[in-house]
Amino acid sequence: MIQQLLLIIHLLLAFAIIGLVLVQHGKGADAGAAFGSGASGTVFGSAGSGSFLTHLTTTVACLFAVTSVTLTLIANKGAKPVTITDQLESGQVETQTIEQPVIPDLP
Repeated sequence: MIQQLLLIIHLLLAFAIIGLVLVQHGKGADAGAAFGSGASGTVFGSAGSGSFLTHLTTTVACLFAVTSVTLTLIANKGAKPVTITDQLESGQVETQTIEQPVIPDLP
């Protein structure tokens, strides 16, 4: 149940990152704002939207990373990697001896 909930949150965060990155302006878009393109009357102020969107994108990306690690830990819960040495010690693998071929002496 918790894994499905985290997976849904993870997917929503992924779509949020995609949307936030697409909404942000590129570095070249700031050059037009320097000449008074009327951005001072916006909701976030003349330079506030870029900073707000950057911080929001960073926060969502951090939450995405946390859900990624959490989903990995939940998926691997109780799973211990088994090496060949572990299998040999526990007797799960049979060891076979290979007979050396007899090479006759040449006259």
